[in-house]
Parts: sequence; C-alpha cells; structure tokens
Amino acid sequence: MSYVVPAEGLTSLSAAELAEKIHSREVTSREVVQAHLDRIAETNDALNSFLHVGAEEALATADAVDKALDAGEKPASALAGVPLALKDLLTTTDAPTTAASKMLEGWISPYDATVTKKLREAGIPILGKTNLDEFAMGSSNENSAYGPVHNPHDLERTPGGSGGGTSAALASGQAPLGIGTDTGGSIRQPAALTNTVGVKPTYGTVSRYGLIAAASSLDQAGPTARTVLDTALLHEVIAGHDEFDATSVNRPVADVVAAAREGAKGDLSGVKVGLIKQFERDGWQPGVMEAYRAAVDQLVAQGAETVEVDCPHFDDALAAYYLIMPCEVSSNLARFDGMRYGLRSGDDGSHSADDVMSISRAEGFGPEVKRRIMLGTYALSVGYYDAYYLQAQRVRTLIAEDFARAFEHVDVLVSPTTPTTAFKLGEKTEDPMEMYNFDLCTLPLNLAGLCGMSVPSGMASDTGLPTGLQIMAPAFQDDRLYKVGAAYEAGRNK
Repeated sequence: MSYVVPAEGLTSLSAAELAEKIHSREVTSREVVQAHLDRIAETNDALNSFLHVGAEEALATADAVDKALDAGEKPASALAGVPLALKDLLTTTDAPTTAASKMLEGWISPYDATVTKKLREAGIPILGKTNLDEFAMGSSNENSAYGPVHNPHDLERTPGGSGGGTSAALASGQAPLGIGTDTGGSIRQPAALTNTVGVKPTYGTVSRYGLIAAASSLDQAGPTARTVLDTALLHEVIAGHDEFDATSVNRPVADVVAAAREGAKGDLSGVKVGLIKQFERDGWQPGVMEAYRAAVDQLVAQGAETVEVDCPHFDDALAAYYLIMPCEVSSNLARFDGMRYGLRSGDDGSHSADDVMSISRAEGFGPEVKRRIMLGTYALSVGYYDAYYLQAQRVRTLIAEDFARAFEHVDVLVSPTTPTTAFKLGEKTEDPMEMYNFDLCTLPLNLAGLCGMSVPSGMASDTGLPTGLQIMAPAFQDDRLYKVGAAYEAGRNK
C-alpha cells in the first residue's frame, strides 16, 4: 500500500500554528506558501488533487501580507498569510474554473465568488483549484474529466467525493486549509476518508454567489482543515450575509471560534447526544461501527449523555435526494448548451442550432452528469412531476420534521460519516446505486438545510484506513458542532 502523508516542517503544522508564526514574524508568509507549493510539486503527480496551481498569485498575496506585517499593520484576519486550496467549483478571476468538466475547460470567470472575495480580503493566499467529481456529482472523485484523485492514505483508493481534491490536499500536506462544497455530503464524506475535518454550514449562512450550481436548494460551501480550530477560523472568514445571494440569511453568525476553543477543554458535561436508530445498520463495515461506538463511549466519558432517537423517514432520504437533486441539476445545467455557456462543438456550418447544442452537451458532459440530467428531466416531465418531484419534496419535509423532533430532546446528533472506509478506485463505478448508498449518512442533513461536521475518529481496525464521526446540529447552531467536535478531538489526542 503506497501512501502520501504530510512531511515534517511547515507543511505538517496546523493553520493556527502557521498563523502564529507568520504574525509573530518567526517565518514569512512567502516561506510558508513556497513550502506548500514545493509539496504540491512533489506529490501532485501521485495524487492529482490540484487541477490548477496559481504559484505566482499565491506568492503575490503572501508578499502583500508580509509587507503589511513588517510595516506594523494588524493582520487582515486570524489566518492572514496561511495558504488554502480552493475547490474548482468557485469562480476566480485569476484562474480557470472548470467544475472538473470538459464543458468549462479553460474558462476564466469575469467575477470572483463571494467566498473567493472574502478569502482575498482576509489575506489568505490561494494555492490553486482542486479536483472534484464533475459539477460536484459523485462520491469518489472518479467522475472528473481530468482523472481521479488518489487517497493519500492508500493511493489505490478513493479520497471520497465530490470534494476529494481538497481533502487529499489537506491530508497530504499540500495545504493547511481548504474550501469545499457540500450538496449531499461532498465535504464531510471526503473528510472522513482522509482523516481531516470538514464542515457543512447551515444552508444560507455562507454565500453561494459564484458557486457553480448543481442543486441550488442543497449546495453549500464550507471549510475544511486538519483540526477543528483551523476549520472554525476559516468558517469565521467565509460566513455572513451576502446581498448577491438570494438564499443568504441575514442574521448573526454563530461564534464558532469561541465554541471550538471552549470545546478544546474537553468537558461535555450537560451535553445531550442523540444516537440515530436508523444509522445502526447491519452490513456496514465492522471497523467503521467499532470506531463509531468507541467515539460514543469517549463522548460519554467526557460527560455527555446519550439518547437514542428515532428518525423513521431517514430510510427514505436516499430516494428523495436522488429525485430532488437531479431535478435541480436538469434545470441548472440547461444553461451549458454550447450557445450561452460552455463548450461548443459541431459549429461548422453544416449543423442546425439544435444539433450544435446536442453535440456540445454530448461531448462536454460526462456519464454521471448525463445520467442525473436525464433522471431530473424525466421526473419533471408532464405526468411525472406530481408522482416524483412533489412526492420527494413531501418526504423532504418529513425528514426535516424528524430532525426537529430529535432536537427537542438532544443538543447534537452523531453517526458514522460513511458506512465503510475508502474503497478502491474502480470498485463501484459500474454500480451507481452502490455508489449512491455511500451517502446514506450525510444527505439527510442537506435535505433539511442543517449543519454538520465530520471529525476524524481513528483508523478502522479491519482496514487500517480513516473513519469519521459525523456531528449534526440544528440550523444556525453551528457553534454546537465546534464545541462537541473540538472536545472529541481533544479527548482523542490525549
């Protein structure tokens, strides 16, 4: 088993540690950025985690941070000077935004996503754009038009999807911080498979402006890192109301950094943790369930009280998700037609406009994207809309009600993040349903618009590969994730 783990030195430090060294002038931001660029150059051929590396732009940002600090100016943010890997689904004016699709190959956006803009304002150098499943559709990062990402813990296995590139970059020491997006688990699931931390914020609390939409009612950008505190520090940078996003919520952001620092003390006295009956399943990997039960035991040892909760409609979440998500995909990706946006093929004068659109979409989209467009178009068609799409939305409401009833009795819910550890590349590609089942634990949260975190829960005893503990909290209570996650992390690291 070959693997790529963080080397010693600057690339092995947490973002908080790097920030402290940069702001105290023990090291320069340029030195930190260059160390990570060197690490990318050393390992990216094996991992394929970055689709684009913006060395010149990252170093320019680092130099600006160093200049300001040398002049005695206050850091632009708690993470100023610390570099980051950005999922190639958020627009950037100085680098291509491809969504890992041939449809957008080489496309440079005329505007920055709001998340990108906030990173720049915070003085965070962007190392480059990371690989993903095409248009964020997939659970293994094998749907990328530019080849799969390899898990740093075993190069023959998936790092998860859709945001496997960002998580692999973190796990390998290519970057200390990352931005992902989560439609049905695309931040949390790769975090679990790579021994990193990933958070899906409450829907509407991080702007989606400039995030290429797959499913608009489900998509949410969020922070990833190697520690809970680092993730909280990044969450603080990117969260907040945005007038350019119609789904953005105008209310105060929970103090996630304070919660992470409080949680790091390790005391969970008075915290009630819900154990979801539907996620205690026979047939899930024994090593994953063993790690999960050990995590629950540790939470109890730290003072938490556990309560079993019943969420009966979670059993229907997979079916509802894979109707709602493709329906929104069908609508959102209609714009990529070879006329308005994206690749144009067959425009040689011998084809009609309809033919050009058909040829362009056939060449520009990969098999999984086509599958979901067709599923969504069928479900939205006359005669099926009520039977499929509207019925799925009713189930979505029932799932949200299950969560609401559970949170009347507990502060957070926990579960394994994934049913198994990382599987081998190619193992599930011929069976879409088996691939979709990999998201069973994560997608109910997206349907309800709530917040969730995956935090490392040790290596599975039967495979020696990473597992993740998923923590879930009510809408706008993201700070609960960080308190419990940091406490659990502190307990594991004792």
